[in-house]
Amino acid sequence: MTHARARISTTVRLVKLLLRRPLMVLTKRDWRGAERLPADGGFVLAANHVSHLDPIMLSHWMLDHGITPHFLAKEGLFRVKPLVGRVVGSAEQIPVYRRTDRARDAFDAAVDAVERGWVVSFYPEGTITRDPDLWPMTGHTGAVRVALRTGAPLVPVAQWGPQDILWPYTKRPHFFPRRTYRVLVGPPVDLSDLAGRPLEESVLREGTQRMMAAITDLLAELRGERPTRPPIDAHTVGDQHRRSA
Repeated sequence: MTHARARISTTVRLVKLLLRRPLMVLTKRDWRGAERLPADGGFVLAANHVSHLDPIMLSHWMLDHGITPHFLAKEGLFRVKPLVGRVVGSAEQIPVYRRTDRARDAFDAAVDAVERGWVVSFYPEGTITRDPDLWPMTGHTGAVRVALRTGAPLVPVAQWGPQDILWPYTKRPHFFPRRTYRVLVGPPVDLSDLAGRPLEESVLREGTQRMMAAITDLLAELRGERPTRPPIDAHTVGDQHRRSA
């Protein structure tokens, strides 16, 4: 494992110290496929998004596997005072400036981080899934763009369980009875035939379809069932929050 990947900021160490023990007590774990993670060097991790708890739960899994979490986070979180913005910033997360002339900054920062040996995590749907059964939607192209630009592996991850603790767009968690947090890692998405080609929309779309198909297949394995309808187009959902059922 490279020094860059193993390096943990003081803030992340503190968060781990505060949260790991409660999570170990309050949840059960079914974590599989970690042997498929690249042994060293930076890579791109892409996961499905089912709850506002996802970054905490996925970070719990990553830290227990020796990976320092680096997420792309909405820029507004860095300005939430007094505590949230300071924690997000000092934990070395990457701000995303949506629909501004600084939108490319997140891509450049993610590329730089991966090239430095860090693991950068994406939720390619861009928001919690709007599918009523919580299947993945289509994805945005950022994760594939970074993977192709850097040549780093693109690792798909399915997670299931955070929605049982905190249903999408609700505020009251339910820890009892104890819920199981399930994670399944897949082999890196094969982008070899796309490598070296211009990062045109058709190339990025093809890679993104492969990535989302891989995540969906992993989630189907975790759930023991398959989606019964095509994925919702993530580009059409905007930032409107789906009301809980």
